[in-house]
Amino acid sequence: MQNIKPGLFGIDHSNRDFTKSISWGKNQFNSSFPAALACYMSQKNLDPVYLKVDNQLEIYHDKIFVSSILGLDYTSPNLFFAFERDYIPYQDIVIGNLPRIDLVTIDMSQQNLCLRGIEIKLTALPDNTTCELSENQYGSEIVVRPPTIVYLAVSIAKNYQQNRSILLSYLDPICSQIQDWTSPRLVLSIINELIESVDQVIHSCINQQFPLIMQPIWKTEGKSAKLHEYCLDIFMWSNLAFTRLFINAAKSELNSDKITRHKRCVVWLAKMLYDFAQTSKINHTATIDEISLNTKNDKAFALSGVRTRQYMNSNELTQPRIKRDEISNIILGGGQKLLSPERRFDAIILNTPNLFD
Repeated sequence: MQNIKPGLFGIDHSNRDFTKSISWGKNQFNSSFPAALACYMSQKNLDPVYLKVDNQLEIYHDKIFVSSILGLDYTSPNLFFAFERDYIPYQDIVIGNLPRIDLVTIDMSQQNLCLRGIEIKLTALPDNTTCELSENQYGSEIVVRPPTIVYLAVSIAKNYQQNRSILLSYLDPICSQIQDWTSPRLVLSIINELIESVDQVIHSCINQQFPLIMQPIWKTEGKSAKLHEYCLDIFMWSNLAFTRLFINAAKSELNSDKITRHKRCVVWLAKMLYDFAQTSKINHTATIDEISLNTKNDKAFALSGVRTRQYMNSNELTQPRIKRDEISNIILGGGQKLLSPERRFDAIILNTPNLFD
């Protein structure tokens, strides 16, 4: 009998050894399982939902081949999955080291050519703001870390690498007025104009948007810990579409005299792009560390399911296309036995039979 080893569908070459329990921890599983889910969806000819922006900077839905996300077909013997590493093609425009991104795909036949850098946000459906609503009103909370904003900035800056003067023309009229980027008062005084400048930049490179953030969803039955029969799907955000999450939120907060996380993300993005336009380099570490604006840096921003739903609303959100019993086609060779999830006491209470009989 053939010895079947623990593994994940479609991930044959990787910097993670899925025969070892260390590769099945929560932080590892949250990026490796979505990659395998994408491969499995490709095998089933199911294309992830692709969120993009149009000429009015409004989000619309398209579909995208998994091979376009990964850079190669998942069946290619040359496809290598490198998890938690920096995306080398961006290194030339940053000072210091890039933060690690969740997944870099590599073509082993092309001298280990980096194909794609992908951030992965595995999210639960529904979240605690929508779990009491009807199923067609469910949404997923998304929590974003500062490295995602760094990769957004670098991905946009790359469009202007050969002509930084264009980028400078959008930003300089406003950014040059900020003598101290660490001052909440100064930043707040022109935050509206700063948002408009960043939107001009984004509008100018709409034709160059590309998939950057993968958001798989896993659906439960209401707020229970029981998986819904139709439980898995993938939403893929373009780099420009993802900016709508915090920029639109910042616009809704313009009447407030406080620096919110959404406003600060706009400031971070503007500052990194402005630095690049002036110097050809982005000092992302200094930007994130120094421009705290009296707000903690543990996360960039978060949006509840009530707010993300307006962008993700679709048949795939109401009824994800991968069923619960298909998970055994994605986690292979007894890999589930190596999982070591966080132990949620409330979930254990809820799912312990006869506990309150």
